[in-house]
Amino acid sequence: MHISRPRSVLLAGAVAVTLSATALPAAFAAPSSTAVISEVYGGGGNSGATLTRDFIELANAGSSAYDLSGFSVQYLPGSPSAGSLWQVSALTGSVAPGGRYLVAQAAGTGGTVALPTPDATGTVAMSATSGTVALVSGTTPLTCKTAADCAADTRIVDLIGYGSAVVREGSGPVTGTSATASVARAASLADTDDNAADLSAGAPTPVNTAGETSGGAGPGDPGNPTEPGTVRVHDIQGTTRVSPLDGQSVTGVPGIVTGVRTSGSRGFWIQDATPDADSRTGEGVFVFTGSAAPAVAVGDSVLVSGKVDEYYPSTTTQSITEITAPRVTVLSSGNALPAPVVLDAASVPDAYVPSADGGSIDALALAPATYALDLYESLEGTRVEIADTRVTGATTAYHEVWVTIKPNENPTRRGGTLYSSYTDQNTGRIKVMSLDATRPIPVANVGDVLSGTTTGVLDYDSFGGYNLQATALGTLTDHHLQREVTRKQKGKELAVATYNVENLDALDEQGKFDTLAAGVAVNLSSPDIVSLEEIQDDNGAVNDGTVGSDATLKRFTDAIVAAGGPQYAWRYIAPENGKDGGEPGGNIRNVFLFNPERVDFVDRPGGDTTTAVTAVKTKKGVTLSASPGRIAPTSDAWDDSRKPLVGEFRFHGKPVFVIGNHFASKGGDQPLHGRYQEPTRSSETKRVKQATEVNTFVKSLLAADKSARVITLGDLNDFAFSPTMAALTGGRTLEPLITTLPKNEQYSYVYEGNSQTLDHILVSPGVRRFDYDVVHINAEFADQASDHDPQIVRVDVNAPDHGHH
Repeated sequence: MHISRPRSVLLAGAVAVTLSATALPAAFAAPSSTAVISEVYGGGGNSGATLTRDFIELANAGSSAYDLSGFSVQYLPGSPSAGSLWQVSALTGSVAPGGRYLVAQAAGTGGTVALPTPDATGTVAMSATSGTVALVSGTTPLTCKTAADCAADTRIVDLIGYGSAVVREGSGPVTGTSATASVARAASLADTDDNAADLSAGAPTPVNTAGETSGGAGPGDPGNPTEPGTVRVHDIQGTTRVSPLDGQSVTGVPGIVTGVRTSGSRGFWIQDATPDADSRTGEGVFVFTGSAAPAVAVGDSVLVSGKVDEYYPSTTTQSITEITAPRVTVLSSGNALPAPVVLDAASVPDAYVPSADGGSIDALALAPATYALDLYESLEGTRVEIADTRVTGATTAYHEVWVTIKPNENPTRRGGTLYSSYTDQNTGRIKVMSLDATRPIPVANVGDVLSGTTTGVLDYDSFGGYNLQATALGTLTDHHLQREVTRKQKGKELAVATYNVENLDALDEQGKFDTLAAGVAVNLSSPDIVSLEEIQDDNGAVNDGTVGSDATLKRFTDAIVAAGGPQYAWRYIAPENGKDGGEPGGNIRNVFLFNPERVDFVDRPGGDTTTAVTAVKTKKGVTLSASPGRIAPTSDAWDDSRKPLVGEFRFHGKPVFVIGNHFASKGGDQPLHGRYQEPTRSSETKRVKQATEVNTFVKSLLAADKSARVITLGDLNDFAFSPTMAALTGGRTLEPLITTLPKNEQYSYVYEGNSQTLDHILVSPGVRRFDYDVVHINAEFADQASDHDPQIVRVDVNAPDHGHH
């Protein structure tokens, strides 16, 4: 088992070198009696080749182990030009006396036989006919381009020029290389610093430190069998989430290739065409090839040998069962694929996942007929099919789209799937990605439909859990989702909005400003007050001590005017540099925009980064000690987080107190789909403390004037049913407005196909009549200026009775 393996593991050609622990020669003019390059092959994967990739092999002619830590092998074209550079492949580990060390290099599209498990991997596409390879003490690229210059470089331990290479040892390079021939040193590993004399051409014979060869001649190497071994895929998958064979080697596992992934975490899936009768034991498995392009095609019948491994994308996710360091024998091609398992509303259970009281579910026996995640786990690596699925999360920048296979599961009014409680997870959500580069995921918005059937392999990752790696995509049916426009406030209504503008700064493209500005001027119909979250300082993520954001706000307010809105003024308190979290260097803060033609801001000095604003009781009601001000800015509740901004406004002569918030993010919480169930929401503790601070301040306002009109709003990063909201509303100080909407409209954000609410507007009892709206313009769309939808409340400050609509 291992966690968070880098997915850019280099698997390319291999080089053989002989190494020892004695002092390095001063230059390759002094022959090496220890570490040498023993074989070089640049024809891997070429037309006519048997091996699928290039390699360099090292050997150790010395009497003690040779440490390769910090060494590299480097490659230069045979006839280097002025622009030619040495390409570096770093080495680790050591090579035993008389042993070999294999460096895999780039794979081609030809060949059928994999190298034995390489000891190091590079990405160099070496020439089959001419080139230079050097073993170097260090990983800094060489700069020499002639034999004489290279002979003077004391970092070079050994060097081989082959074909017509200009850079070589001795009077001439060794010749005879081709798609089917390497050059290799004699069995004695003798090095006279004359390439033509020391090496000769022949069939490639790569050997790694374990003594394994591609033909299986090495000790303990199962090689490339032509008959199935005793282990089948369902034996590997087992009846729990973790393979009973984790960490063990397997030989000749049979299967049909059902999907090939050529980018990112490269590899392919195989599925047993003759499944067992146990619904818990999966019949598909991923074969991980690192950065090496898989040398198989869909429909190939293969035998796979390698090591079983449970790969955890992160410490809190479930694992992916894989075969690593694979050796693959292709028996035949063009075979029919196993029939896909149909996933639909009838086949996926309504219960989400078993509980382990917060512990790991890894060891629990799967119950695929009871729990959705157990069903998906039992199908990990297996071909599945979905049909006519509605989009619940728009296409992302990573070419992914979320759909539901349960059309009646908590639907929203506009086509999404509502996330309504911690205990009622949406089991029909699944992410779809495409394995076919010629048919990428279409640009889809929430409510669109992937019509017809989508077929592929069920996989798992840390960004959302189970997903379908599609080999055949349905067609997009566009349901023409429209961006909403809220009504204009009436003359007697004070309109107050909240909008997270997602790291806006003065260096952003004008298009982002224009789109966000149209959201304010057109879609929100120019509110009187807009509380903004994630306004960055003027140079964005540049971390040079800048904390002002006036240039950012001038560009934004000018863009609002250009979009037909009013000329807004603004107020904010600049944060201390690096103290408010968010993107490093960005210094995000809360900001009030207001239309001075409609509403007055009461400026009262004294508000700064560290001074706490207080409620001041007067004969005419409550006022603020400073406006704008910050709530308890030195409280540890706000460590590395945004401090709430409080402002005193007057509308039609009546005071209104607005509190702009941006609570701590949910980063660090365990995922819904993870191995710990129920997941721990570790970030919640901080938000509850923050909510308590705001609640305490609102209570101080209401203690001074129980009829004070207080509007608390912003990105609270938590749900209406969360402990955060309970702490914020405690003592009936504030009413959350999101719950006044119909159930299927209670959302402002879409995450992993769940429509949910992180943004909120709450009002005190003194706000007696209001009209509230979430204005959907971003979260459901592939093309979005922010990932949040804005919200607005229109308040009648002169309402005599308590009522709302």
